[in-house]
Amino acid sequence: MAATSNVTEVIFLGFSQDRNVQKVISVMLLLMYMAIVLGNGLIIVTVMAGKGLTSPMYFFLSFLSFVEICYCSVTAPKLIFDPFNKRKAISLKGCFTQIFFLHFFGGTEIFLLTVMAYDRYVAICKPLHYVSIMNRRVCGLLVGAAWGGGLLHSLGQTFLIFQLPFCGPNIIDHYFCDVHPVLKLACSDTFLISLLIIVNGGSISVISFAVLLASYAVILHSLRSHTSEGRRKALSTCASHLVVVSLFFIPCSFVYMRPCVTFAADKIVAVFYTVLTPLLNPVIYSFRNAEVKNAVRRLMRRKVMR
Repeated sequence: MAATSNVTEVIFLGFSQDRNVQKVISVMLLLMYMAIVLGNGLIIVTVMAGKGLTSPMYFFLSFLSFVEICYCSVTAPKLIFDPFNKRKAISLKGCFTQIFFLHFFGGTEIFLLTVMAYDRYVAICKPLHYVSIMNRRVCGLLVGAAWGGGLLHSLGQTFLIFQLPFCGPNIIDHYFCDVHPVLKLACSDTFLISLLIIVNGGSISVISFAVLLASYAVILHSLRSHTSEGRRKALSTCASHLVVVSLFFIPCSFVYMRPCVTFAADKIVAVFYTVLTPLLNPVIYSFRNAEVKNAVRRLMRRKVMR
């Protein structure tokens, strides 16, 4: 338990106090969550079973889809069922657990997106050396580094929050536990901890986003020497990646690259990186890709013929 805390649970205000509005949001979120699980799950199964999807890009994509399911599952199920409970509450330990997994999977996603940008850079800028550079061992190490980076980031965020005393009140104007809303409940000076959280969380988002933009700028510059067909395919892939990256990183930077203050818009902004990005990932990354669509069709045909 956190240091000298009288608070044992945290109560969420959620999106609205109107029960009917809450239930409408719950149904909409349930449909979106089902689409996230089914869409990303289909990508994982297709990559694992699809004999033609051997490129490292699809190896990374399957892990990204798995992380998306886990990331969304940290917040969505509780938000779906809260309107049917008398009180939208979570224990303080549960709140810390939610913060840990939210930042674990969120940090892992950030590093995976960066790894995927590096993979596209090697594929487009160094095509003759792509197979030797992005071999199976390197791909495994990069994925392991992404998980490890996410874990270290999450441990840092959770440790900073865990050591604070919480004496009340215990109500946060949000729909899940995150560092800034929970910091406001602490009954001690949080300036230094807030600064450390910005350095740990916000800087990772901004630096990774800058690295991603720089890598895509290099890729676009190198495309001048490619054929028109090669440029078209590369630009299509890069554009898809940039859409997902922007939808995830820009809201994250808005939330985590500022002092410990909360805004009414934070709940809407959080929807972009906790729900919308995992929902759009299968559409933008995969189902616009001819190889993935063909692999899905082959997989469906095999299932039907059995």
